Amino acid sequence: MTQTSKRVTQQEKANQFYRLHHSEKLLVLPNIWDCLGAKLLEDLGYPAVATASASIAFTNGYDDGENIPFEDLLSILKKIAGSTDLPVTADIESGYAENENQLEKNIQQLLESGIVGINIEDTDKNTKSLFPVDIQCRRIKLIKSVSAKSNMPLFINARTDVYTQGKDFNRAESKFDDTIKRGLAYKAAGADCFFPLGMQKNDEIKKAIALLQMPINILIMSGVPELNELNEMGVARISLGPAFLKIAIRALKILATSLQKHEGLPEIAGNEITSDYLRNLVNKK
Repeated sequence: MTQTSKRVTQQEKANQFYRLHHSEKLLVLPNIWDCLGAKLLEDLGYPAVATASASIAFTNGYDDGENIPFEDLLSILKKIAGSTDLPVTADIESGYAENENQLEKNIQQLLESGIVGINIEDTDKNTKSLFPVDIQCRRIKLIKSVSAKSNMPLFINARTDVYTQGKDFNRAESKFDDTIKRGLAYKAAGADCFFPLGMQKNDEIKKAIALLQMPINILIMSGVPELNELNEMGVARISLGPAFLKIAIRALKILATSLQKHEGLPEIAGNEITSDYLRNLVNKK
């Protein structure tokens, strides 16, 4: 593997990213979609960068759900990883793979892009249902194997969609039980972090942390406890998904609507984000 930066190697970034999940301090990851977003977070003092699959897809004219060509995704991730000295973790949905051979090839290419972590889902994009636990565990083991053969750590954030895709469950307790079952299995298969998408209740998050004894990632959404409370609970990591992009688009929409009414000049003239600020971000070494 080559260095992804003149100052920080990919190996060093990978080690740093692992440590961030075991620091007993909440890792906050506002998911970005391009180099400018990565440079902004680096300038603000964030310790790592995460992408959002939906944000990358939407900003490139595709719907979410592995619709953007994998080659295009790779190119974007390579640019983002090469633009910052921070560790970069990428949302790769279910892996853009029809079979395990394709998954192995994709993971190798992702490692070569310079990223040091991935989100991998347990939803089968073809059937729109959850992979059986044993199949998803086999996929996680395969990813770990590719990483080991490449002698380059890859942090696996194993996402389960039981709360959002588990159509066979009628009781909240059943969804929680199946989530824990999957979390324990994914941990045994080699996952470094567990991401129960849609889990938002205080008591369930606490139970999951206690039962799984591994870093837990929570998605910020309506109903989730405040960040300081999540930190006190022992949640290792929070992410925003496409929320960062939605906030940016909302600001654009508001200004564009004002301009249609021949309004909005004060917002433009008074904007503290100047061209020089942007130049400094992209030129900062």
